[in-house]
Amino acid sequence: MPTFILLTTLTPDGVQTIKNNPARIREVSKEIEQLGAKVHGQWATLGRFDFVNVVEAPDEKTMARVSLELGSRGTAKYETLTAIPVDDFISSL
Repeated sequence: MPTFILLTTLTPDGVQTIKNNPARIREVSKEIEQLGAKVHGQWATLGRFDFVNVVEAPDEKTMARVSLELGSRGTAKYETLTAIPVDDFISSL
């Protein structure tokens, strides 16, 4: 199953949501699973992105649905990267 890196930057509304309800961070992982993907890891980060998630999804369409659904709320901006295992990358060269 394809792996994706989901990079999240909170909007001011998102910061307020997290401040008022820190448990909301874990709820997002459950919502991602309800959309057909699975979160394998989640980290809060310092710098350009506020959170980094490693997500597995059956295909790009599923991951696009996840990004669109989460992004439509206006509490965060998302950037999604396709992660290719290094051995697969090397064998494709």
